[in-house]
Amino acid sequence: MSTPPPTIGAVVLTMNDRKEEFTRAMDSLLAQEGVDLDVVVVGNGVEPELVPPGVRTVALPENVGIPGGRNVGAERVKGDLLLFFDNDAILPEPDSIARLAARLQQDPSLAYVQPRIADPDTGVTLRRWVPRLRADATRPGTVTVMAEGIMLMRREAFERVGGWPGHFFLFHEGIDLAWRCWDHGYTGYYLPDVTVHHPATNPARHAMFYRMNARNRVWLARRNLPRVLVPVNLAVWTLLTLWRFRDLKVLRTSLAGFREGVRTNCGTRTPMSWRTVARLTLAGRPPVF
Repeated sequence: MSTPPPTIGAVVLTMNDRKEEFTRAMDSLLAQEGVDLDVVVVGNGVEPELVPPGVRTVALPENVGIPGGRNVGAERVKGDLLLFFDNDAILPEPDSIARLAARLQQDPSLAYVQPRIADPDTGVTLRRWVPRLRADATRPGTVTVMAEGIMLMRREAFERVGGWPGHFFLFHEGIDLAWRCWDHGYTGYYLPDVTVHHPATNPARHAMFYRMNARNRVWLARRNLPRVLVPVNLAVWTLLTLWRFRDLKVLRTSLAGFREGVRTNCGTRTPMSWRTVARLTLAGRPPVF
C-alpha cells in the first residue's frame, strides 16, 4: 500500500496590487506534485482577484497586516502542514513543497523548514533571507529564525505556540514565531537544496519600515526574553542602528519607533526559559542579537 501524500494547507495573501506576480505564483503553487494541497487566498482589505478555479478566498474588511492575514488563512485551510507563501514568489520545480514536507516528516522535532530564497534574475540570495548569523546561503542545518515569506510549518507546532503575532502587522514576526517554537522544544531547519524564487526587493520601500522595524524589535524583546536580557538586546540593537544609519531622518524615525515599542502594549509576555536561551546560543544565535 502506497503512503498517502502529505496534506498541506497553503496560505497566500493579496492586496490585488501584484497581478502578474500573483498569477505566476499561483500557477507554480498549483503545479506542485506529490502533495495534497488545500489553498486559500486571503484578501487583506480587498476581495481577491485573479484567483484560479477551485481555490477558496477570504476577503477581510480591512488590512490586518501580514501576520494577522496569515493567521486568518491558517484557520481556513486543512492540512497537517502549513505553507506560508508570498504572492510574488515562484516555485521553479514541481516537487519543491514535497521535498520540504519530506524533511519535516523525517524529524518530528522540527517546527518549520525554510528553502533557499533567490532572486529569479540574478540568482542572488540576500543576506536577510539566510536565517543564521553566518550568511552562507548554501549550507543546510538547524536555524533559530526564519524568512517569513516562504516557509513550511507543522500545524501542531503553529497552533501550540499561538500562531503569528498578528499585532506586529509587518516585520520581525518570524523571529517571534521561531523563538516561541524553540521555547516549546522545537527547532527549525534551512534546506538550501530547495530553491524558491523571489524578487530581491528592499523592505525599506515601505513608508513605515523604519518605525515599525524599530517598534517590533522592542516588542520582540519585551514579549520573549527574560527581563535581564531585554535591555541587553535593545542596547545591541541601538548600537547597530546608530552604526548602520547615518541619515538623520532615518535615525529619528527609528528612535521614534523605539520609543513607541517601549511605551505601547507588546502583547502577551511569555518569556523564554533560560534553557531555551542556552539552546539558541548553542545553535549559533544568542537571543541578544
